[in-house]
Amino acid sequence: MLYMTKLENIIGDLLRARGWTLATAESCTGGLIASRITDVAGSSEYFLGGVTAYAYEAKVALLGVSWDTLKTYGAVSHETVLEMARGARKILSADVAISVSGIAGPGGGLPNKPVGTTWIGLSTSAGEWARLFHFDGDRIQNKSSAADAALQFLIDYLTGNVK
Repeated sequence: MLYMTKLENIIGDLLRARGWTLATAESCTGGLIASRITDVAGSSEYFLGGVTAYAYEAKVALLGVSWDTLKTYGAVSHETVLEMARGARKILSADVAISVSGIAGPGGGLPNKPVGTTWIGLSTSAGEWARLFHFDGDRIQNKSSAADAALQFLIDYLTGNVK
């Protein structure tokens, strides 16, 4: 039988090897990324914590996202996820932070941001990056796909595949 190594286990190994810490900032995934990270025994060695900031007010108060950013670009944007990741990294003093904001569905989509549109941000002392995804599942599938994509983005960074 072939056993697949889970993304969260790979992340744990990579963070431990570097002696780095991780923080999360989640919106549409509702804490799913943090839950998966903490499913790994010993994750307290590298996972500092996460913020689930669903409402605009929470993004501003807890993560330091600018009202101007939210009003200009919306919660589901390149700009917002970078501010979310930067805020989580700062408040938790982490080496790296991952963030996610998207439209899980079934409602909430707009012509320029349909259901499934998801931005994922990554913040480190070496730089910041964001990736855009379009998922086409139901609400639960979109949340799961977003969590998978965020974890893979983190692996890509930790293995030198994000420049």
